[in-house]
Amino acid sequence: ASATYAPRTSLRSVRGPAVRMPASIRGSRAEQRLARVKPRCETVAALQWAGAEVTSAKTADVETVFDINDITKILPHRYPFLLVDKVVEYEAGKRAVGVKSISMNEPQFTGHFPGNPIMPGVMQIEALAQLAGIVCLQMEGASPGSVFFFAGVDGVKWKKPVIPGDTLMMEVEIKSWKPKFGIAKATGRGYVDGKLAVDVKEMTFALAKP
Repeated sequence: ASATYAPRTSLRSVRGPAVRMPASIRGSRAEQRLARVKPRCETVAALQWAGAEVTSAKTADVETVFDINDITKILPHRYPFLLVDKVVEYEAGKRAVGVKSISMNEPQFTGHFPGNPIMPGVMQIEALAQLAGIVCLQMEGASPGSVFFFAGVDGVKWKKPVIPGDTLMMEVEIKSWKPKFGIAKATGRGYVDGKLAVDVKEMTFALAKP
């Protein structure tokens, strides 16, 4: 025996003249919908709220190896061109991880760019170079306070803008060091919120003794 099925009819399949509800009714329904949704949104927001203490504690395990006072004893740079705030990891003669906090109060943002502040790419490279300098100037054959110059930079790639409010987490590694000639080569990378912002394949420095 075969069964016969009646086709399902939905309200959407029935066409007729469009009926527009009065604005007062539409408004009241929108308000009712908002009244139902708003408490749920507030509940989600409350569940996601961490507060200053909890958020601050996320970096509790990050130790400061060199603070800004230590850095000024190593690097000759000063305001407004000292671009490393602290060092949080350090392997003597080899590598380091440093932090640069980006602030709207820095003078370059008055012109780069008005209404759309972005940390210049060359300053990101300079910050990486200074971090490399913190390593180099404590190696055998160099002395703190020495001036080091850029001799070359190759293979630079910028992946995302760095803006005020960001924390640029930088890592450099010394690939070679020739104390007799004062020549060092290093690689560098900078991250914001765990995402790569700048990548430098090779930086070359020449150190001049004071």
